[in-house]
Amino acid sequence: MRADLLEGILAFTKVAEKRSFTAAALELGVTPAAISWTIKQLEGRVGAPLLTRTTRSVGLTEAGTLLLDHAQAGVAQIAAGYDAAQALGARPAGLLRLNLPTVAQPVLEPILPGFASTYPDIELELTIDDRFVDIVAEGYDAGIRIGETIAQDMVAVRLTHPSAMTVVGSPAYFTKRGKPQRPEELAEHACINFRLASGGIYRWAFKEQFDAGGKVREFEIAVKGPLIVNGSGPSLSAAVSGVGLAYNVADNVEPLVRQGLLEPCVEDFMPIMPGFFIYFPSQARTLPKLRAFLDFYARW
Repeated sequence: MRADLLEGILAFTKVAEKRSFTAAALELGVTPAAISWTIKQLEGRVGAPLLTRTTRSVGLTEAGTLLLDHAQAGVAQIAAGYDAAQALGARPAGLLRLNLPTVAQPVLEPILPGFASTYPDIELELTIDDRFVDIVAEGYDAGIRIGETIAQDMVAVRLTHPSAMTVVGSPAYFTKRGKPQRPEELAEHACINFRLASGGIYRWAFKEQFDAGGKVREFEIAVKGPLIVNGSGPSLSAAVSGVGLAYNVADNVEPLVRQGLLEPCVEDFMPIMPGFFIYFPSQARTLPKLRAFLDFYARW
């Protein structure tokens, strides 16, 4: 397909419609001379005259009639597509694709019913993915990640405040196995592991501050247990059932703790997670569907 295939087609269809170079030029906002030059270039590429010209009228040659029969429908479809795209840019509608890690699922789940009813013309697609994704290359409108992992060339909007991580287990589990006091004691406990998208097993992170103004030691522990999952929900469900201890964001676990289904342990050794952010390239901020999502979450 030639790169110049569509050049001059609009000018040609307008001249054919108006039967006048002057009227076509007026509607397209250019000079008659520019229209004449464009048509000559188009005729050169076609290899045949398209219009007959006299001092008083403009007509179509046989080649011009054939081209017009095909071109008019194409121009109309392009115009309709342009109008549809322009309309989509003016109202919250269309497919909104978000990429988020497993641990961020509880951040969005509570708002989904209200968002769907408020914006029925937006189709929200959530992809759960623990990889570090290039959202532009993979066709996402935005991503959700922990703040410190977001590329600097992205616009980032905070969704949650900083929150501690936590290790939790069921009351029944702690009654049977006891409560660990230090992270090192987890080696004697059944822990629910989390498999990353890369295939590796997530190592539980901890910190220890030796005194009020002293050095903080950050370290990770590879825990062992009877179960490996790849989602936050199954991990917490298993912990509630007494299978073992789960590692998660404290805010995600708080409702289960409040209900008495889970209890935290080793609380003095838990690091602070900087919070979740939604991020996107700067030009995406103008998309009404994304603006609608940001505004709705901010109001929620």
